[in-house]
Amino acid sequence: MRNLFLSVWQVITLITTTIGYMLLFKKCGVKRYWALIPFAREYHIGICADREKEGRVYTILAVISAIADFAMIFVDTKQLLIASISLIVLVSLSIAKLIYLVRIYTGLTGVFGKPKKWVALFVFFEGFVTIYWGLSSKFIPNKKPDIYSLDKQAKVLGTDIESIKDGLTVNIKERTAIDFFRKKVLLKDIHMCIPKGHMVLLLGGSGAGKTTYLNAVTGYEKAKASIQLGENDVYQDYAKMIYDIGFVPQQDLMRGNDTVAMTLHDAATLRLPSSVSIEERNKRIAAVLEQFGLTAVKNNLVEKLSGGQRKRLSIAMEFISDPFLFILDEPDSGLDGVVARSLFEKLRAIADQGKIVVVITHTPDRVIDLFDDVIVLAKDASRTGRLAYYGPVKDSYEFFGKSSMEEILLSINQKDEGGEGRADEFVEKYADYLRELVG
Repeated sequence: MRNLFLSVWQVITLITTTIGYMLLFKKCGVKRYWALIPFAREYHIGICADREKEGRVYTILAVISAIADFAMIFVDTKQLLIASISLIVLVSLSIAKLIYLVRIYTGLTGVFGKPKKWVALFVFFEGFVTIYWGLSSKFIPNKKPDIYSLDKQAKVLGTDIESIKDGLTVNIKERTAIDFFRKKVLLKDIHMCIPKGHMVLLLGGSGAGKTTYLNAVTGYEKAKASIQLGENDVYQDYAKMIYDIGFVPQQDLMRGNDTVAMTLHDAATLRLPSSVSIEERNKRIAAVLEQFGLTAVKNNLVEKLSGGQRKRLSIAMEFISDPFLFILDEPDSGLDGVVARSLFEKLRAIADQGKIVVVITHTPDRVIDLFDDVIVLAKDASRTGRLAYYGPVKDSYEFFGKSSMEEILLSINQKDEGGEGRADEFVEKYADYLRELVG
């Protein structure tokens, strides 16, 4: 009889909680169907409560708890040690779930502007209380979840720009990812043409989408986009385009006990097409050693190189294939001003050979005179990476009304990051400018 009562109570709780969640989700601006999906609804009640992080943890705990409950069916209760451990695990999970449930409902009372005494009622009579809150006109949320506020999106260009033959054309409609039951837009509406021979600074705050943008452009992580390098489509012709794109990450992957020459030889074996003869490969290695000032240390071990020499070798490894598009992520990291300047002058020389060089650096103002253009990515109100500006460096100062790259970055950073929070303003301003440009 006791087991029957518990089963009936569990069914009643499930039904009432589902109905209550559907009503609350409607008030909070969350899709009501999430209330019908196990585990997803636990996450979305956290969204309603403005406790997204707690909702994630609570959902994970709910999944683990369900798995543990199922596993208990196969536990031999006669084996005291195993049974005891299983019981401890279940109790621990229940306590952890209770803690996060309290945090979520505390957040919900804050969103609805009600006393925290309601939290205890939620914990013990969740279904009935959520139904009451959902039906009563006395309970209205004072804000809705930001992650579902699509009306906050800054205006978009909404059309591709015409590609150029001698350069890189980027038309990214959007780059999305699934993040805990929801589609997250990482990049949106990014359009530009970069002519050959240009050295371009990629500027943006943390989370603005710089790495995501580079991955989309290189084809490493495809977006809903068209990426043209010269007359070739990077996505459709990726196999043959791979030698035309070079990417130098912030951290190098070189072996310290190899010589400089051996390191470049290995890079040439990997980066050059198999059709290249040994003689041509050796000529290319010698040319790159000379170009990056490494000939004198070609027989030295990598671990014996200075910081500047190591950076140059890391760049030389990717440049061995003579790429048309050359991308570098913080190549000056850890270098002093003089050494960094020398490194950027070599990159400038590469661009002057008719290449496209795109660089991320956290200290752009000390070498900004070497760049032709700047790409400014910013997070809009919906936390999506957007294009706030692309064009000549000298014009960017007038566009933003600033006198340095650091000031430009501060103007587009969110206020909670110490910035001015003007990202949407400049995203829309640039979209208007581009719309006039393309007619």
